[in-house]
Amino acid sequence: MRVEDLLIFGKSHCHSDHAKILLAELIGKNPLELLNYLEESVSEEQAELYKKEVIALEQGKPLQYVMGFVNFYGNQFEIDERVLIPRFETEELVENTIHYIQELFTNPVDIIDLGCGSGVIGLTLEKKVSTNSVDLIDISKEALEVTHKNCEKLNSKANIIQSDFFQNVDKKYDVIISNPPYIMEEEEIEEIVKENEPSLALYAGKDGLDCYKEILNTISPHMKDKCLIAFEIGCTQKDAITSLIQEIIPEGKVECKKDLSGKDRMLFIIVDNSQK
Repeated sequence: MRVEDLLIFGKSHCHSDHAKILLAELIGKNPLELLNYLEESVSEEQAELYKKEVIALEQGKPLQYVMGFVNFYGNQFEIDERVLIPRFETEELVENTIHYIQELFTNPVDIIDLGCGSGVIGLTLEKKVSTNSVDLIDISKEALEVTHKNCEKLNSKANIIQSDFFQNVDKKYDVIISNPPYIMEEEEIEEIVKENEPSLALYAGKDGLDCYKEILNTISPHMKDKCLIAFEIGCTQKDAITSLIQEIIPEGKVECKKDLSGKDRMLFIIVDNSQK
């Protein structure tokens, strides 16, 4: 079967761009150059796999799960239905966190990624800043199986720990970062997200704040004298979470960052008791 024949099939069953991306990945070409290879032959095995993937897209499976990976901050991470699909906002969380770490710390840091999912946050920070240790935490054993694959793929030395946030953790950290579940139980979300991504990684109680409350209420024993806490948040949650922080960590300096869409999506808390 020719590339052109498969492309015609793909476009008849899913979005044209997705059809091109899937086919280009399958035959190891750049999607932007696919038209240069229309006459090339594709093996029967590859053709059948492509058709299967296209039908999965047509039936509502997210492109990232069909492909089995995402590119995040310059690295490729394996993902599947056991973990959340990383978003652009999370790359922005990582970008801002890197800047804060570089400004605040001169020595290698100890980092914990709470609710790590596929591990994209902690593993990216391990590559981008100087670290003593990186601990990747998730309550889901299934999610941590994906984390383990990505650790191996990136030759990471990170520690993988199954825990409900700090429950099985007894260390102190310079950097505590989390993109926890923050969707309200009754909140309407996209059908493709609701039907495919793990609910454990999405929903956080009636007000969407359960995970922030749990983390903040148990965070004190795990903070070094100088500590950076970084949260990704829902775009309407800034005030509620800031109030929680001010109540529980009154000495913390809270800074909010907007995403590229101009929405409040990141909160950073700087605590410095090192001079006391």
